[in-house]
Amino acid sequence: MPYSWITPPAASEAETASEMHLWPHQSLPPQGYARFIGVTALLITLPLLPFAGSPVFWGLLPFLLLALFGLKYALDRNRRDAQVIEVLTLNATEARLERRNANGTQQSWQCNRYWVKVELHPMDGPVPNYVTLRGSGREVEIGAFLSEDERKALYDELQKAIR
Repeated sequence: MPYSWITPPAASEAETASEMHLWPHQSLPPQGYARFIGVTALLITLPLLPFAGSPVFWGLLPFLLLALFGLKYALDRNRRDAQVIEVLTLNATEARLERRNANGTQQSWQCNRYWVKVELHPMDGPVPNYVTLRGSGREVEIGAFLSEDERKALYDELQKAIR
């Protein structure tokens, strides 16, 4: 699951704060990234070998390099855009949600824990099974980047942790 309790929910309210981190899926690890770029470069180069030393080789090379660098740019951009993290902190009196976006901006929300309400919107949100926290006159999303099943599991865990 792309979320985990760093400090599990406390059994009693007198115990320390609990903290959950949520992040988007990272399906391509750094080793896979390097392998993919390397294999793609090799596969792009193979059809060029028969033309080595001819004017056709130099005519095709810029376009193939452009395709390779375009692929690298797209993968780098995807990885950079997925650098989002949400941190939910629950203590005896307060619930706090902080989100660090991919562009470096931060968003935060806090509320008295007694008034926090976890809501699951099966069809009403931008994604199915949209999970929100409501309190202090605001409603904030949590885990919108998770899959449907993960959002359902998150909803159940948050219900137990908040109460």
